Amino acid sequence: MQAPLYIVDAFTDRPFTGNPAAVCLLEAPLTDDRMGRVAAEMNLSETAFLHPYADGWRLRWFTPLVEVDLCGHATLAAAHVLLARGETPPGGLIFHTRSGPLKASDSGQTIALDFPALPADPADPPASLLDALRPDGAALRPAAAGHNGTDWLIELSDEAEVRGLSPDFRALGAQDARGIIVTAAAGAEARAEEPEADFVSRFFGPAVGVDEDPVTGSAHCALGPWWAERVGREQVTGRQVSARGGTVRVRCRGQRVTLEGRGVTVLEGRIFVDDR
Repeated sequence: MQAPLYIVDAFTDRPFTGNPAAVCLLEAPLTDDRMGRVAAEMNLSETAFLHPYADGWRLRWFTPLVEVDLCGHATLAAAHVLLARGETPPGGLIFHTRSGPLKASDSGQTIALDFPALPADPADPPASLLDALRPDGAALRPAAAGHNGTDWLIELSDEAEVRGLSPDFRALGAQDARGIIVTAAAGAEARAEEPEADFVSRFFGPAVGVDEDPVTGSAHCALGPWWAERVGREQVTGRQVSARGGTVRVRCRGQRVTLEGRGVTVLEGRIFVDDR
């Protein structure tokens, strides 16, 4: 059995930047084992699996190692594919996921995703986590830190410190967290890349098979509320300063956030998804 397969660069308008996600369109569900094997074959940070369900689509996300509860860039990639194929229901696309119903709509210039807000509560990170972020032995002194039950959020004093991190991924993977978000206020370098940037970030997730994620939509469910409080605005713009880079615009709406970005299809084909 074959299924349409796409690779979409998400949170960018230029190919070979942003965060690549595979999108597999199915007529019916696959087994968890088969989806895991396909995701491992793709070897991208996320592969999205879609099939028609109820009033929309069932959507699941797999890294090369595990299934995850929430993924922003692969949801944007899935919406990009469906919109390009002419799926434009009046109320927008509805995805049924492990994190509840998620909506996506085409605003003309960007795709808007309706996601849960995941604010981080102030908390002191363990010394082992800070040591893993700076394995050269230099002391890392966060300006602030928090945890939202899934990820650690570490705010540093400036953008250069975020860009300069070279973590020990093995040690980070031993932390009790899906991932570690490191952030700082945007400086001149970020604003040269994205003039509206309010903050920068990087995301490390070796525990789920992704040493560094290029652009992480779900991390902005925490970053959005964090920086909205600091700058005094409901709408903020994040620049993720990975090697590929990407931009996520966030509008905070109480217990929900709107994530906005664009996508570019870089590959279209078919994949065998059955046992052969």
